[in-house]
Amino acid sequence: MKMARVILFTGQMDEMSKFYGEVLGLKQVNDEKGWREFGAGSARIALHSGPSSPGRKGPKIVFHAKDVAAQREKLVARGARFGEVRQGEVYCLCDGKDPDGSPIQLSDR
Repeated sequence: MKMARVILFTGQMDEMSKFYGEVLGLKQVNDEKGWREFGAGSARIALHSGPSSPGRKGPKIVFHAKDVAAQREKLVARGARFGEVRQGEVYCLCDGKDPDGSPIQLSDR
């Protein structure tokens, strides 16, 4: 597997976009309602609208999977903890947690 993105939840979408885009100089590669992504080498930094809680809730690490359901089954068989696969109109994803309880996700996005 390879890491696809790190999701940062924010209630300050414009300010955070300016920081990652203009201040850090990352190229914005996606802009949807409540969602912006910036290229950061081989992975992306995604801003997701919602309450941020630095220090209490870490960022979500997302791993790309062409077939989310198959990858989920493979990882669950190895002892990983994942919820149900959710198929949206545009993408498929599945949320889980690492042993410390930090959020992780499989996504075909």
